[in-house]
Amino acid sequence: MTTLAPLDARHLPVGIRGRFVDGINGLRMHVLEAGYETKGRPLLLLLHGFPELAYSWRNVMAPLAAAGFHVVAPDQRGYGRTSGWGDSYDQDLRPFFMLSLARDALALTFALGYRKAAAVIGHDFGAAVASWCALTRPDVFERCAIMSAPFSGPPKLPFGTATGEAHQSGLNRAGDDIDAALGRLARPRKHYQRYYSTRAANGDMTRSPEGVGAFLRAYFHHKSADWAENKPHRLKEWSAECLAEMPTYYVMERDQTMAETVRPHMPSPEAIASNRWLNEAEMGVYAEEYGRTGFQGGLNWYRARYEPQLNAELMLYSGKAIEVPALFIAGKSDWGIYQVPGALETMRETAFSRMQGVHQVDGAGHWVQQEQPDKVVALLRAFLT
Repeated sequence: MTTLAPLDARHLPVGIRGRFVDGINGLRMHVLEAGYETKGRPLLLLLHGFPELAYSWRNVMAPLAAAGFHVVAPDQRGYGRTSGWGDSYDQDLRPFFMLSLARDALALTFALGYRKAAAVIGHDFGAAVASWCALTRPDVFERCAIMSAPFSGPPKLPFGTATGEAHQSGLNRAGDDIDAALGRLARPRKHYQRYYSTRAANGDMTRSPEGVGAFLRAYFHHKSADWAENKPHRLKEWSAECLAEMPTYYVMERDQTMAETVRPHMPSPEAIASNRWLNEAEMGVYAEEYGRTGFQGGLNWYRARYEPQLNAELMLYSGKAIEVPALFIAGKSDWGIYQVPGALETMRETAFSRMQGVHQVDGAGHWVQQEQPDKVVALLRAFLT
């Protein structure tokens, strides 16, 4: 097996380096870091989502380091140049379970020589990991900022069953299969997370006829503010009819792959050439990394969410709110904040006891820290200082 080097400096903004940290919960973890030159700086841990990498934070890392922080972004388990994880579909999913991923973050924090992190910051699926870090170890992660994916708290245990007043509050999606209802619609659909849990999904994307880079270009464009039809709104309820109001990258056509879903939305050559937040060289980094690893590592995160025994473990934290100061940031053109009806409200009202701001950024879709890095940095600096 070829030994990988850290991501080459030619791909990185000035002030950011790549290196490996060994012994992280069984992983050899590849990290990008800024502000490493000076000892004693408070740590910021940045956790990416799907299909992203540590590289997704490239444009916010140096500015945050300039504010006095040691900024570290790992390729998380299943991604990029981090090794020690399996890419088989037929494997134990426990390593990709939320508490295992939070343990990865804790192990990295300690390996870097910190007993505390000034903040854990997560985007997309990384927002869930950051939230579980703050929920389970508030003594270590002193603040929590999440982006694009609201966290509505741990799954709920049934309440009042011995009193005849049983009810279940909050949003508990464990075992909630809406797929059959979506299939019965006049225009049959399927939920993207269920698709991502299928054996075929990795091959569909890795071996798409246009190639991994072109697939990712269309995928990133389709979910960004550059796609003019991204005009999100709140959904009334968790029902097939309401979910079908979302674009097809969330609620797919029943008979299509994700590559087929995004293919018609490939931006024009002119739009690609003028893209200010993901140029061809930057896109090439994603294409190279996913061309080498495939997507199964990240897809296993989705699959672990549907494992009943793993979700049952999360119920240990039922009713527990995140008590550290928190911040939420999303793009105004991001459907992700509404994909689970009621999650945004639950996050704001009960899942966090010290939510200090909920911000929607103009000119950004789902990839807010890439599309509008300056605005994200400004919000984070205000929150952190």
